[in-house]
Amino acid sequence: METEHLIQKTQAARQLEQLMRVGFNRPAVKGAMQRYSQPYKELMAYYRCAMMAVEAKFNVLNEELSLQYDRNPIETIKTRLKSPESLLEKLNRRELPVTVGSIEENITDVAGVRVICSYVSDIYMLAESFARQDDIRVVQRKDYIQCPKPNGYRSLHLVVETPIFLHDEKKLMKVEVQFRTLSMDLWASLEHKIRYKKDLPENKEIEQELLECAALSAALEQRMERLQEKADAIQE
Repeated sequence: METEHLIQKTQAARQLEQLMRVGFNRPAVKGAMQRYSQPYKELMAYYRCAMMAVEAKFNVLNEELSLQYDRNPIETIKTRLKSPESLLEKLNRRELPVTVGSIEENITDVAGVRVICSYVSDIYMLAESFARQDDIRVVQRKDYIQCPKPNGYRSLHLVVETPIFLHDEKKLMKVEVQFRTLSMDLWASLEHKIRYKKDLPENKEIEQELLECAALSAALEQRMERLQEKADAIQE
């Protein structure tokens, strides 16, 4: 039975790869990924488990730190798994092998956890506390708060490796964690709708306005954090 199961998995993986390579038919590829490719379904299940593990860690941190600071440093936590179409496009764009193994080896943001914080100081405090945990290994760190992207985008990105414990093995999975403040998340969400959802061509006026909005957003959150510090000092 084991040999038969292995043959079926291999055949399904080959069928998926052929569909990916021939014609770039999105519906066919998505359908094959979701219905026929057991290796793909298993890999996505592992990524979901890793997201759940990371989300649980931040829920624990939020609960513990709320006692220390008398407020919750985390406003909300969002998770997402890249779609089959998005994975396919990324593999093709980077001219990588179109296989399930290639997804796991080469794409670091298949699973994403977004942690929305109140203030910038909360971001760095949470990121440091999270990275110090002995079952977390930071693979990559990109600080777009200290060095924003040219369009004004700000966030702290960590790619981490975390273990998941299956019934017969332990697997190390990569998860991308994005830390944003409320204002960073608002700006990024609206910028995406304005720039990408409508297939907007390059427009210098709109780009300049978006950059100015990012600066205003940063100034507002800095001012609000100073107010929080004043309020905390009064209560002491």
